[in-house]
Amino acid sequence: MELRHRALEVLRLTDPEEKALAVLDLYAQQAHYSIAADMQLPSVDPASLPGRPERPLLRHHTEVARRSPATPEGRAILIHAIAHIEFNAINLALDAMWRFAGMPPDYYRDWLRVAAEEGKHFLLLRDHLRQHHGQDYGDHPAHQGMWTMCEKTSDDVTARMALVPRTLEARGLDATPQIQNKLRNTHAPDALAAVAILDIILHEEVGHVAIGNHWYRWLCDKQGLDPESLYHELTVRYEAPRLRPPFNTSARKQAGFTEAELLWLQQIA
Repeated sequence: MELRHRALEVLRLTDPEEKALAVLDLYAQQAHYSIAADMQLPSVDPASLPGRPERPLLRHHTEVARRSPATPEGRAILIHAIAHIEFNAINLALDAMWRFAGMPPDYYRDWLRVAAEEGKHFLLLRDHLRQHHGQDYGDHPAHQGMWTMCEKTSDDVTARMALVPRTLEARGLDATPQIQNKLRNTHAPDALAAVAILDIILHEEVGHVAIGNHWYRWLCDKQGLDPESLYHELTVRYEAPRLRPPFNTSARKQAGFTEAELLWLQQIA
């Protein structure tokens, strides 16, 4: 079977656990799949993507409950929100695989790795909700902001690399240490268990953002474009959310951001 075609099939799955397990299996079995990088896959009704469950209910981000970790219910809402981000991240990685033809084989293998690790993160968080809070994914409303940017950049792989992994997902590098500190300050056993999961997620998300940086710069080099000036232009053209401090400078450096890019972040903050 062909890898990109299977990625599309998995993207269209609606059951969250089935999707997470399917992408882990795809990653484990990738040696048995061919990669038809130049093949244009059949057109798909955008309304059918991504496959998602009936729950959680999707609302505007201003209508989603606050996620204070001070109480068990607040921590459940917080972990649910992070689980929703990780579920969306599976979809984002799978979409990057099937949608964009003509990339090197390593591009598709990189995004398969990302999809698999996001699947692992989702399963860890879902299990945490079940074990520590007696809740499940879907029990709280969520928002769909990450997929909105995916739709905006559906016809431009360069914009996709600029504005999803190295913008939206990079925000997670900044936010995770702050969330961990708030959880630690509660001294609750469930909160400390969540901190350990977030350690795994933060470590692997650095690699995901690095993949986005690598392919963004590869595309810019191929097209003779300056990655820094183009990035500024793309954030305006696609109305990317404004990045706000504090920034996790150490993690961003590990992920491949340059000193000039980090300085620019400080200047726009």
